[in-house]
Amino acid sequence: MPRLKPLYLAIAAVIAFGAILAVVYVKRSGPVHATTPPATMAHFALSEHAPPLPDVAFSDARGVRHTLEEYRGRYVLLNLWATWCAPCVKELPSLAKLQKAMGDKLAVVAVDVGRNEALDAAQFMKSHGAGALPVFLDSNVALVRAFKAYGLPLTVLIDPNGKEVGRASGEADWGAADSVKYLQAITARASS
Repeated sequence: MPRLKPLYLAIAAVIAFGAILAVVYVKRSGPVHATTPPATMAHFALSEHAPPLPDVAFSDARGVRHTLEEYRGRYVLLNLWATWCAPCVKELPSLAKLQKAMGDKLAVVAVDVGRNEALDAAQFMKSHGAGALPVFLDSNVALVRAFKAYGLPLTVLIDPNGKEVGRASGEADWGAADSVKYLQAITARASS
């Protein structure tokens, strides 16, 4: 009987070591998308089944047509907004703050779907603290239809492979420290 005690201790040590390795492995290699978004992104929900991105064009301030395919290889935060949408206007400065914090690790693509002219949209964004963001327009609301945006703002996080990670139907504080930290963790996974 006395010889069994060291055997039990050895087995317990192996099990404990295995549990520690499992926790470390999951923390280091587990999908960051599985973590719960912070309260500052309360309307953000992870996508269970990422549908293919729609092949829809939108314009920049010069009238040049763009598609989301141009952003392949990097994370994109696509934001559909309009000047008449109060929650959209409220979150514009936080989108600019997020873009500044993330640099080239994330492209914030804020698209005005309110049928405005480029100059009007640019002036509006500037007067609402988002003048650093590029101006994009979807004057025929093709993105609204393609993404089934039943309300605004609609914000979709897209991974470097063109897959939808998640979306927020409603306002979020994208520039809050918790939001930035969450999105930095997601983009860090792509580069590791």
